[in-house]
Amino acid sequence: MNIKYYVLVVGILSIFVAGFMGINGTNFDIDQENIMFHATDILSYDTDMINPDGTVTGTCYKVIDGDTIWVSGVGKVRFVCVNTPEKKEPGFNESKDFVKSKCLNKKVILNIDDKKPKDKYNRTLAVVYLDDGENLNSLLLKEGYAEIMFIPPSEFNPYTWT
Repeated sequence: MNIKYYVLVVGILSIFVAGFMGINGTNFDIDQENIMFHATDILSYDTDMINPDGTVTGTCYKVIDGDTIWVSGVGKVRFVCVNTPEKKEPGFNESKDFVKSKCLNKKVILNIDDKKPKDKYNRTLAVVYLDDGENLNSLLLKEGYAEIMFIPPSEFNPYTWT
């Protein structure tokens, strides 16, 4: 185990203990209901993938459709707050091809939804940023490949992206 791992674990545990004990002044909004889920979710990533701002970096190695990709070290990622056509629906191939052109075999940066990091299919819910910093979720909406699909709870507001 390296020192970065221990520092990360101690820091996270300190935040959670403070939250459970009701200590004020920590500047953290702790979701008591999902606290253990967040801890295991964060610790499941290689510490080298976690950026100082809390985002996670990986390489997109497979595109399932216009709103679902596979990312190295993370697994299946569902673009939060957007919905693209499903297989056999008009626009499916276009949205999938658009996502392929933007991120397949490229580095992506994931801002994982703090309020709901996983969906019912155990996919990581995230805003996907391209290497140039562009929000791919927003780009799908702006280019007409996706529609807003806002399902609370979520820390993101897709209505500000368009």
